[in-house]
Amino acid sequence: MPSEPRSAWQLTADLDEFLARAGDFLRSEPALHTVLLSVTDNLRARGLHTYGDGEPLFGTYAEDDGAVRGAFVRTPPHRVALGPVSPEAADALARRLADISPDLPGVATERGTAEAFAEAWEKRTGASVAADRLQRLYRLGTLTPPETAPPGRARVATEADRELLARWHEEFGEAVGERPAMAPGAWADARLAYGGCTLWETPDGTPVAMAGVTRRSAGQVRVAPVYTPADQRGRGYGGAVTAAVTCAALDAGAAEVLLFTDLANPTSNSLYQRIGYRPVRDFAQYDFTERVRQDG
Repeated sequence: MPSEPRSAWQLTADLDEFLARAGDFLRSEPALHTVLLSVTDNLRARGLHTYGDGEPLFGTYAEDDGAVRGAFVRTPPHRVALGPVSPEAADALARRLADISPDLPGVATERGTAEAFAEAWEKRTGASVAADRLQRLYRLGTLTPPETAPPGRARVATEADRELLARWHEEFGEAVGERPAMAPGAWADARLAYGGCTLWETPDGTPVAMAGVTRRSAGQVRVAPVYTPADQRGRGYGGAVTAAVTCAALDAGAAEVLLFTDLANPTSNSLYQRIGYRPVRDFAQYDFTERVRQDG
């Protein structure tokens, strides 16, 4: 009588062990695993507590043949970052994490996977689950810079811009209603270490917009974040700096350039498509909130 497949999640706190097991799988579809690739790259470069004081947790999902078909990274106190997996794998992980991390604040992953995980979490824990943010992942097709660029130029940010980068990073988080994964100063230091942020400045040298880019990993980079202060919007600065940082990534050898957009923002979705980005997959972030028990 044939045995049942022994599909299972294997968890570890060892980053090197995780990458040895999951690396080839993540690199096989770098666009769909862009977040896991960038997070693990930062952990290797900046240390395991880059995103908070808690101890990171990693996991891989393998089926009976031993091949890895799923992976996640958890950096407390943030949501678990999960690659696209089958509903069965999402359900199994939700049940596993509910036992060891009942304080998990949420999940971020491909939309179908997020829905399956959130449903399983609600059933397992009784927590309230809610979709916090719907996103679309885009991949660059053919770069088409704006026909008329605004006055000024793009330049790579330097140490002299550290305070500005930190402030704009914090303002960006407030604008999108998202808690930054890193402290503003630490984020600025991380990006400055590899030239990972570009500014658009007016002819008099005043910075008016920024676009960040992740380290290149498995041939791909991701543009994030793109920010223009409220009083400078509507002048083409965001599109110009995005086109500039995209062009620089291609010139530096990136095989794929990616970015996420908020589906609630039709302006940014339209802008990125005009300069050559094409939809890949929808993603979602869910928040989990423990239900307060009513006595009496």
